[in-house]
Amino acid sequence: MIAFVGLGNPGSEYANTKHNAGFWVVDELSRRWSISFNPGKGDYVFAEGGDRKALLMKPTTGMNISGRAVKHFVSEFGLSLSDLHIVVDDVDLPLGKIRVRPKGGDGCHRGMESVIYCLGNTQFPRLRFGVAASDQKRPAEKYVLKAFRKTDQPEANEMVQISADAAESIMRNGITKTMNQFN
Repeated sequence: MIAFVGLGNPGSEYANTKHNAGFWVVDELSRRWSISFNPGKGDYVFAEGGDRKALLMKPTTGMNISGRAVKHFVSEFGLSLSDLHIVVDDVDLPLGKIRVRPKGGDGCHRGMESVIYCLGNTQFPRLRFGVAASDQKRPAEKYVLKAFRKTDQPEANEMVQISADAAESIMRNGITKTMNQFN
């Protein structure tokens, strides 16, 4: 079974911040597949995709300690790391770009750092959602906790759709073809 884990921060005060791009993408997949999130047995919510043989997950721990929830989720569902796809914001990628990779480092992203630390491994795919718009991007930890400017929001909304398309492409075509098409 394949899983898409969107990283973000729970709570209404963070809902529209750039750091929640991972949540936005898995929420869009949930909407497309007409499935709902339910509480997990750990610090996360998840949705099962029925005939799509897919899982969606959002940690409820907060971004910087999301690795604990991801580790529990992987164990609970018996997932192999090659089937675990982390969807995360990336302040070093411009808005309008995504990067699909089969493995890699944390890219100075605290949520990804937590996942890698808790899993003890970097050998899992990820989809990075570029959030670097035309405004001041540093310090990054403050930039990602703000909403997009009104002028950038339409492009961000479009990128949620494109990122969800990429996730569905991974399911249909595999990661290599998806990287060739979307990177």
